Amino acid sequence: MNQRQVEVFHAVMTNGTTSRAAEVLRISQPAVSKAVQELERSVGFQLFDRASGRMVPTAEAQLLHREVEASFISMQNLRSAAARIRDFGSGKIRIASLSALSTNIVPRALFAFQQKHPNVAITFQARMSSIVKDLVASGQFDVGLAADEIDVTGVVATPFATHRAAIAVAAGHPLAELPVVRPADLDGLPFIALAPEDTTRREADIIFAREGVKPRTVIETPYSTTVCAMVEAGLGCGLVNPLTAAPYLGSRLILKPFEPAIHFRTLLLLPPGRPPSRIVDDFIAALRTVIAAREDSPPDAGGRGGRSGVSPARHHRA
Repeated sequence: MNQRQVEVFHAVMTNGTTSRAAEVLRISQPAVSKAVQELERSVGFQLFDRASGRMVPTAEAQLLHREVEASFISMQNLRSAAARIRDFGSGKIRIASLSALSTNIVPRALFAFQQKHPNVAITFQARMSSIVKDLVASGQFDVGLAADEIDVTGVVATPFATHRAAIAVAAGHPLAELPVVRPADLDGLPFIALAPEDTTRREADIIFAREGVKPRTVIETPYSTTVCAMVEAGLGCGLVNPLTAAPYLGSRLILKPFEPAIHFRTLLLLPPGRPPSRIVDDFIAALRTVIAAREDSPPDAGGRGGRSGVSPARHHRA
């Protein structure tokens, strides 16, 4: 039994006559008859009763054709799956992101993405940037967002977004009334610091050392979201990404411009050795749209939308 014999048998059963099967398959009628005979020899039983020039399916042929139809349906499903993979990728997307973008940027991008791809399965994890890099480098995840302090060996990394840092303070804090916060204003004040490996933290430390300023670090954390929570609780002030701070604004948290300017920089990570699928490209496009919209209306010092002194720099197009 071979695939061609099965195709001919299916055509005869579906179309009712060898002549019509020959037309559909674009072969001669004798070729159809020969293929049927060869299939009968292969399976070991008669498939058609031949009478008055007609081929009438036997009961055995009807039983066999049920199995053949199931295999043809499976093959069609396989072709459809291949087409979906060709056009859209695997039908699932796995995303990892640093915490800073996991609370408002990525969810908004996923909402827009899901409107376009409602049937795509989504896996999302918020992890430390070094873990994000490892997940993407291993091929476990399709796309990642990470801070720029990571070693990018083993991934395809491109600059994705740059945002100017702001000072987060609680309502009633001594800095809350200043139009701009400068390094000298932080000298001796309780300070919620980012982790030492964070490039924004290192930029700030260089500025503080240059100006002879020593904020009193009371807590260190790798997450801007944690800085916001600690500031809101009254534990001190701290440098944050305005995008991260957005969900906290409008209660007790206030953002103040910081001079000189320092920045948070985000990298887009992709696995090496394979081009992104169409659904990955669509998700990245959704991310860029959300970030561009946020930049057009960043939070101001009082926690409301609109342009202000806290203006993130334009992100780099990856």
